[in-house]
Amino acid sequence: MNLHTYAFTFEMSVRDYECDMQGIVNNSVYQNYIEHVRHQYLKQVGIDFSDYARQGINLVVVRAELHYKHPLTSGDTFVVGLTMRRESALKFAFYQDIFRLPDHKPVLKAKIIGTALNQRGRPEIPEALAALIGIGDG
Repeated sequence: MNLHTYAFTFEMSVRDYECDMQGIVNNSVYQNYIEHVRHQYLKQVGIDFSDYARQGINLVVVRAELHYKHPLTSGDTFVVGLTMRRESALKFAFYQDIFRLPDHKPVLKAKIIGTALNQRGRPEIPEALAALIGIGDG
């Protein structure tokens, strides 16, 4: 695992209340982790998710593929690696991997496909986001 291959990485820790009766992180919590990292990444590159929403532009997930590899438990620290790519003229994908620290054991592999909806609810990628993922490059 080479974290330098990702466009963005973000470190987090498991909180007790995120674990289920088995003592492991509940499967739905992983979606919260990777969503938080997507928002952090977009903010870092100058795209404010909440500002878009205030303008009536909604960034939405249209498909989520999650492959669970190994569970996290309370107190574990982990890192999420993220790379964003263009999928089509109106779709983009976040490729996200979670690794437990410090041993870098693979925990989750995800592909999240999204789009942007304009004020009329129609797919339309905003200019800044299009530039980030290379839409319009030809």
